[in-house]
Amino acid sequence: MERIQQFTDYINAGYQSKGDAITLGAAMLDGKTITNTFVKVPLKTLNRHGLIAGATGTGKTKSLQVLVEQLSEKGIPSLVMDIKGDFSGIAQPGTGHPKIDERMSAIGLPFTPNAYPVEIFTLSEQEGVRLRATVIEFGAVLLSRILNLNDAQEGVVAILFKYCDDNGLPLLDLKDFQKVLHFATNEGKDEIQKQYGAISTATTGTILRKIIELEQQGADLFFGEKSFDVKDLTRLDEKGRGMVNILRLTDIQDKPKLFSTFMLQLLAEVYQTFPERGDVEQPELMIFIDEAHLVFEEANKTLLNQIETVVKLIRSKGVGVYFITQNPKDVPEDVLAQLGLKIQHSLRAFTANDRQAIRLTAQNFPDTEYYETEDALTNLGIGEAFVTVLDEKGRPTPLAITMMRAPQSRMDVLTPNELEDLIRKSSLADKYNELVDRESAYEMLTKKIEDIQEDREDEEKEREREKERKSSNTSRSTRQNPIVKVVTSAGFIRGVFGILSRVLR
Repeated sequence: MERIQQFTDYINAGYQSKGDAITLGAAMLDGKTITNTFVKVPLKTLNRHGLIAGATGTGKTKSLQVLVEQLSEKGIPSLVMDIKGDFSGIAQPGTGHPKIDERMSAIGLPFTPNAYPVEIFTLSEQEGVRLRATVIEFGAVLLSRILNLNDAQEGVVAILFKYCDDNGLPLLDLKDFQKVLHFATNEGKDEIQKQYGAISTATTGTILRKIIELEQQGADLFFGEKSFDVKDLTRLDEKGRGMVNILRLTDIQDKPKLFSTFMLQLLAEVYQTFPERGDVEQPELMIFIDEAHLVFEEANKTLLNQIETVVKLIRSKGVGVYFITQNPKDVPEDVLAQLGLKIQHSLRAFTANDRQAIRLTAQNFPDTEYYETEDALTNLGIGEAFVTVLDEKGRPTPLAITMMRAPQSRMDVLTPNELEDLIRKSSLADKYNELVDRESAYEMLTKKIEDIQEDREDEEKEREREKERKSSNTSRSTRQNPIVKVVTSAGFIRGVFGILSRVLR
């Protein structure tokens, strides 16, 4: 009994919050939930980023749902990248169940069915508000890193971006950039070389192949207009609740390049667009990246450095980034070190590599006398997780096995009819779903190439005419008057004089 009281005091002292906070659940000791030992996350530390990890079927998605629900209630919008397609049920209220009632009673919280305001987005041909960005918004550096170009190739991309900027050629979609690459080593070769230096045909060929590879993953649907305004992710509904923006990615699970391209562009755009806010009482936006390993598996060293830099800096804009994955080792150590909130569900120990990963995971948590962390990681039940957060002073809170509260919304997906109805009512669909294909680099260079070809044809015709004139002049000079020929023929004259001389004698 004394041990339980000490544990209760230990947890409650560590998770006290003077400001507003969200409640994840109640702490557990020796397999039992200690009612009213609430594990809380202060709103002001949510922009310190986080991780939700655990094996398949251990409750990661439900923990994410609980987090997003409470964020919405606190007026904090979120963007959830839903790769498995199992998050849409948050738009409908949950239903009671004896197990849910039992869980919430053990935690000491009521269960109140609720639905939350949802906007459905898409990167592909699925239904939803379409997300697009222009090539110029990526910029030469980020585009080069996405394409995994070397320094020489990146230099060529920078030159072509500069050329387009200097000549008023908008780079909107991939066909614009492809056209510029062709132009640079063909009709525009002399012009570009004169202003910016020589460009190798081999280099532009390599870049073109990389773009085609990106195109084959569906990127042609992503690049273009109308470009998405990231500030539309920060909307509130009429009740002041934060919008839950769900990006459906179920049809691009096998296209990690497109997923990582979008994710990096989005983070870069948010960082460039949002104002500096410093320490805030609550975040401006929360971004949840499901199946985060897809991002890091495709990232080269340069891109990993870019991700690490953005994660470090973006919190000053009032934005929190959370990674959801099966194992913490899926996230690079330099990024993992930036994550303040950790919700760790059970891990499986089937192989030696699994056991090593569990050992390393246990070492990432604060020391505690109440748990054998490494052993407990494989014995957590469904809906139970190790939790540690940052308190209001930025210090790690005590490690607590937590009985996670149940979501108040539906723990299942929307039906096709419900999803269609939700998309039809979207306030952003009209704004972004109309495809805009205004005049850009492709059309302008096509016209320029036609003009160049016409000029070359005119020059060729003029050369032909000049050649004909010269030929005609030469011909006229050789066709002399017969009398002139007689007079000017010295041999003939000498012959005539010779004959006359003989006759006169």
